[in-house]
Amino acid sequence: MARKVAIVEDDFDQRENYADALSQSGYEVATYSNRQDALIGMQKDMPDLAILDIMLEHEMDGGFDLCRDLRALSPTLPIIFLTARDTDIDRVSGLRLDAWDYLTKPLNMQFLSVRINSLFRIVDSLAKGSSVENDSDVLVIDALTIDEDSMSIKWQGQELSLTLTEFWLIESMARHPGHVKTYENMMQITRQSYVERNTINGYIRRIRNKFKEIDPEFKNIQTVFGVGYKWNTGE
Repeated sequence: MARKVAIVEDDFDQRENYADALSQSGYEVATYSNRQDALIGMQKDMPDLAILDIMLEHEMDGGFDLCRDLRALSPTLPIIFLTARDTDIDRVSGLRLDAWDYLTKPLNMQFLSVRINSLFRIVDSLAKGSSVENDSDVLVIDALTIDEDSMSIKWQGQELSLTLTEFWLIESMARHPGHVKTYENMMQITRQSYVERNTINGYIRRIRNKFKEIDPEFKNIQTVFGVGYKWNTGE
């Protein structure tokens, strides 16, 4: 069965060009011109991947708002921003919303198809990794419990509300306690094509805050200044 890609783009010609190119690459395509129609359509039939412009009709940040809505519906949905807005602020904003990629116009259609194929390979790899039916899917380190199958994390028995990227970062650190994850390592872990150190720092700050909502004394994520971060067991 062909995978379904949703395109949210208010420019008719661009929307049709993207749709034609992806259809020729073998994808089923759904198109929307504004945030409201896209949200209604995807609530009824969630795609396998979504491509969002940021400026949608009269909404300057409609794509950002739609991304938030979609994340609430599906924390694991691959989302690509495809936009003419190329400032670092917009890039960082998009990635902080847990988009998997941020691409700028104009864009070669062949590159877009290749990038989508790459993201679907990541999806397949994650699904394959979580399909093993044994207790090794659950990692327990002191008060931390990581369930690979449901992609959920608990601290002191309470589940954290995490984005997919936050889950990946915590899992990568906790799986090897005491081992430093460099910024370069963590950039790769996010599965995003454009990530800066400040973006990683922002992720870690939000992760720490979520742990501290459960445990105000939480100190298990240690900063290794200028290098990256590591998970300490406190022993």
